[in-house]
Amino acid sequence: MTHETWGQVRGELLKSVGENNFSAWIDPIVFDRLDARTARFHVPTNFFGSWVSQNFGDVILRHLISAGVGVDRVEFAVGADMASRAVNRNDAPASVMPASIGSPLINGTSARPASAAHRTGTEDLPGATLNPAYTFDNFIVGKPNELAHAAARRVAEGRDVTFNPLFLYGGVGLGKTHLMHAIAWDLRTRFPQARILYLSAEQFMYRFVRSLREQDTMTFKQIFRSVDVLMVDDVQFIAGKTSTQEEFFHTFNALVEEGKQIIISGDRAPVDMDELDARIASRLQCGLVVDLHPTDYELRLGVLQHKAEQAMARNPQIKLADGVLQFMAQRISTNIRVVEGALTRLFAFADLVRREITIEMVQDCLADILRSTDRKVTLDQIIKTCCEYYKIRQADITGTSRARAVARPRQMAMYLSKTLTTRSYPEIARKLGGRDHTTVLYGVRKIEELMSVDSQIAEDAEILRRMLEA
Repeated sequence: MTHETWGQVRGELLKSVGENNFSAWIDPIVFDRLDARTARFHVPTNFFGSWVSQNFGDVILRHLISAGVGVDRVEFAVGADMASRAVNRNDAPASVMPASIGSPLINGTSARPASAAHRTGTEDLPGATLNPAYTFDNFIVGKPNELAHAAARRVAEGRDVTFNPLFLYGGVGLGKTHLMHAIAWDLRTRFPQARILYLSAEQFMYRFVRSLREQDTMTFKQIFRSVDVLMVDDVQFIAGKTSTQEEFFHTFNALVEEGKQIIISGDRAPVDMDELDARIASRLQCGLVVDLHPTDYELRLGVLQHKAEQAMARNPQIKLADGVLQFMAQRISTNIRVVEGALTRLFAFADLVRREITIEMVQDCLADILRSTDRKVTLDQIIKTCCEYYKIRQADITGTSRARAVARPRQMAMYLSKTLTTRSYPEIARKLGGRDHTTVLYGVRKIEELMSVDSQIAEDAEILRRMLEA
């Protein structure tokens, strides 16, 4: 086979595999020789050759035979000249060329050839599917998630990021995964040539275990250490998995040393994951650790209003009575997923029965959700639980002392009384020593303000809420 014949086969391959795949995987390989009915090609790296062999080997062989070449198999090996070029990274394939956030690639002045500008370089990444609804445009910002949203936005911009990694943590349904997907969507739009890998910790573990079983850990390492941005969701699932944690630790170090951006989420702060390797926890703490607090009334109402506007735009026949969204935001306080699911069910029911959505319909249609989230907590339980948690006497919390050790627990009791019961400010004030209702209003607002800036206060509120609702 001559180089001219290979040139003709390349033209057919372009039509067969498409421009993107051709540019990323076929164009970089170089025909070497035909040896004993084996067509041999040079490739930039072993990983590259392995991938082409597995995914395009049969296609190349078929087109060679169609061109009249007497060949039974194709082989790919690293050529000395190509290997040196790949190391220098002047003309390595776009799909395997590493780059970093803040590097020339992300800033749009990559040294790659112009013909590579359209390549996404993500065809080979074993990541999870992104939810098209999880974008920044669809993320409702409130005090509980304001800092997390701002940090995610900064990372998605790809420039001037002073923290690495970004670690997002919080309970179920508070928006961690939504923000992770939004970052990935934004980065893909801004930097289509960058290699952005998003996957769950469970997928990371599965692929590592499979590489061990297949004795192919080098391919695993080459994939995960050649990305520009690594995003791992629910990292708590690798806690306690010794070998997976070891590999994650080395992958983490390799990427950070090359200036690559890492974004990770979990259900707890790194220091609170007992089975997480101390070295990993320490490195995660070196970046920006941001918690997403439990939702407040304003955030739940904002989400409901946003979702309702979208649903009514799709179906203008649906009518929504005044006060319905406010009622739902007040009564359904579990998490955003439950709130969204309740609204979806409500709109589906209204569409089927062709009736206006009223509070009465909400009570009928969402009876099970309302029962499960119905506030049965009493003021006496709240006061008692706060006293036990903060180790103070009940006489102190209902007394006149303004010492910080007493005032803060008292304000927490005010906040919990307002959010976990239907009692009015005057009723709460009377229960807490006959105070003025404006004092209770101030105490509630003070705790809400502190929760957005003080992770300890936010954690105290969440623990107390769980204790009271258990």
